[in-house]
Amino acid sequence: MHDFDYQQIDDLIHSRIRLAVMATLASMGQASFSIIKESTGATDGNLSVHMRKLENADYLVVEKSFVDRKPVSIYSLTDKGKLALKAYIQYLENMLPLSNSKD
Repeated sequence: MHDFDYQQIDDLIHSRIRLAVMATLASMGQASFSIIKESTGATDGNLSVHMRKLENADYLVVEKSFVDRKPVSIYSLTDKGKLALKAYIQYLENMLPLSNSKD
């Protein structure tokens, strides 16, 4: 068994919805609020709270504009967010070395 400190896991990313947001943005590069909402299955209010937490941590950035007089928010990961997600994944991989297990 490996010694690990689970408290080192980034709580900001570890939330299911925030992890889904980060994964969506990592795979797509950028996405609108509606696309992220669809991919996470979250409600508008719940998703906006999670997005704000990620934005306040400088993990993502939002560009707001209007298209046909309707507001559109496009989100993307910042360099800090990309590094945080990479570190989160690496920590989990080190904590759970599944690639070395024999089935």
